[in-house]
Amino acid sequence: MKAERIYPRVLVTAKGARWADNGHPWIYESDVAGVEGAPENGALVDAVSEKGKYLGTGFLSERSKIRVRLISRNANDVFDEAFWRRRIRYAWDYRKAVMGADVSCCRVIFGEADGFPGLTVDRFGDLLVAQTLSVGMERVKGMLFPLLADVLREDGVTVAGLYERNDVVIREREGLPQGKGWFAALPHPDSPITEIRENGVYYSVDVENGQKTGFFLDQKYNRRAVAQLAGGRRVLDCFTHTGSFALNAAMGGAEGVTAVDVSESAIAMARANAERNGLDDRMVFLCADVFDLLPTLEAQGRKPFDFIILDPPAFTKSRETADSAERGYKEINHRAMRLLPRGGYLATASCSHFMPAERFERMLRAAARDAKVELRQIEMRQQAPDHPILWNVPETDYLKFYLFQVV
Repeated sequence: MKAERIYPRVLVTAKGARWADNGHPWIYESDVAGVEGAPENGALVDAVSEKGKYLGTGFLSERSKIRVRLISRNANDVFDEAFWRRRIRYAWDYRKAVMGADVSCCRVIFGEADGFPGLTVDRFGDLLVAQTLSVGMERVKGMLFPLLADVLREDGVTVAGLYERNDVVIREREGLPQGKGWFAALPHPDSPITEIRENGVYYSVDVENGQKTGFFLDQKYNRRAVAQLAGGRRVLDCFTHTGSFALNAAMGGAEGVTAVDVSESAIAMARANAERNGLDDRMVFLCADVFDLLPTLEAQGRKPFDFIILDPPAFTKSRETADSAERGYKEINHRAMRLLPRGGYLATASCSHFMPAERFERMLRAAARDAKVELRQIEMRQQAPDHPILWNVPETDYLKFYLFQVV
């Protein structure tokens, strides 16, 4: 028997109801036909079709185009501490299953993919880093974060502190202020800098000032694939950031690695990471714009590298800029293909959901045709499994990573 409904109701159009019935957890503003009651921003509401069918319960966001983010389709759910503890335990048990020993540095909560819309939590050893991007999660985080720490501690995991990285503009779309700092309800260390070890490589991670939550965990196994291919090769790592792909290539036995980034601070951190791992004697660090560097290298008429890695930041974060992004992706891939000798290797990636695999592959084919080369695909990879992809939520499928031999 269904529990008596205690929540205000959001009436959903037929189009929105079909969207929800197909499994997507978002109800858009344009699909809201009306609201019954006077729910507060961030409060729980029932989403109901105009014919009265229950679609699910979720958080209302009055200022976002995503008006309701569903967290459950079970009308008997009670959204108390026990509910959230179960959901945290489910997410953590999944990470233990798919990550094994690598669970010491992983994404613990991946938003909608784990039933926590707008919430990201990463683990870096004994530090947790959270980013809260929805008003609903903001309202319950005071309960969630201690529960998360408790669930981890039940498994013997030390939680030294949880740092909040809410210094992102997207929070303003939810009517939330930006900011960052330690979550006050949990103990925390004096320093926001910690050290992690991934694929045998040590990194210094600054959870206060590093990009996003401090380190990009989603490429973990793609970096390992690069290391396996890098032995004896001359590697150019473009958009190196903190040097993760370059360091994996060097650790994998590359003859030499040149790591390039436009940011001086990123190059400084990459160099420090190389020194920490004793790899600096095989690595060169260059502060340069990749869009300028690749044509300059090509104009020199030499083939100084036989393995090029392209892992740029997201060139597009909206459909409106996808065409421009595609031109940028084609430019760097075309240049890299021309710069490589026959038999050389190319690793290329896109981390934008708005550049789907089909479009990215079409761009790669065009780049190869213009460069007058053929691509022999070694493998196509995606994000690590601690960033799970829900097939009914396309937004969770964002990372494309390809390894080719250029022939």
